[in-house]
Order: sequence, then structure tokens, then C-alpha cells
Amino acid sequence: MNISNNCYVEIHYALFNEENEVMDGSRGGEPLPYIQGQANIIPGLEAALLGKAKGDTFTVTIAPEQGYGDRDESKVSIIDAESFAGFDQIEEGMLCQLEGEDGEPQLVTISLIEEDEVTIDANHPFAGKTLNFEVEVVAVREATDTELRDGIVG
Repeated sequence: MNISNNCYVEIHYALFNEENEVMDGSRGGEPLPYIQGQANIIPGLEAALLGKAKGDTFTVTIAPEQGYGDRDESKVSIIDAESFAGFDQIEEGMLCQLEGEDGEPQLVTISLIEEDEVTIDANHPFAGKTLNFEVEVVAVREATDTELRDGIVG
């Protein structure tokens, strides 16, 4: 069976940056499950998987606009260090969850710590980066009605 919309798919992948360093992946662990056509994975990878079948392996390079988007400097802000009073420890490069302006949880990266201020970045860590994937299709089947209705995979 070839991958088409509403298929349940499992892949193993390795994600490399432009310096050929592994940034993320599933090798050595469980494969990544998703439902094709439901925007569960980045658009460029979903497009590259369309038509593939179990056992297929391939590499694909994905530009930022088909990955995690371009960096948005308006998502970088400086906040009062007291905002982190409830944290045991913070350090540059650390991901943490803060309450956004809308009251919803927001994942941010701490990019700079100064005496009274902390610079945070709400861009996805891979935003603005060209992504190089090595992919192996592990499983393909029709998604169940429950998976399609509830977005539950597996």
C-alpha cells in the first residue's frame, strides 16, 4: 500500500542540520506514527512521503517555509528575571514553558541570561533552518475511523 491521505504511517527518521549533525530522530527508539494529510508532521516531509510504501528509504531536504517556517524576530523578547522565580535553575539554551500573553502555555528557549533580564525566543528551535531528513517507511495502513475522528494514532 502506498501512502495517501488518511493512511496511518510509521517512519524512522534522522534529522540533520546543514553541518550534517544529527538534530533529532527516532533511530534506536520507537518509530514516529502519524496520519497522512492531517498536518501531523511538517508540510515538506508529509509531501515527500506521499506515494511511498513500507520499506522505502529516502533522503529529502526541506526549506524553512516547508518545515518550521522562517524565524520571526517579534517572537524574541526580554522579560524580567523574576518571571523565573519558580524555577530551580535556568540556563541558556534551555526550553521551558511559560504562560503566554493569551494565558496559554508557550514553549520558549532561553537565549540569554543577564543580571535582571532574560531573553526568550518563542520560535521553534528549527525555525529558519534547512532540514535534511533520512527516512525509512516502517508501516502503512488505512487509518481507523477512531484515529481519523479523534486524531489518536495507534
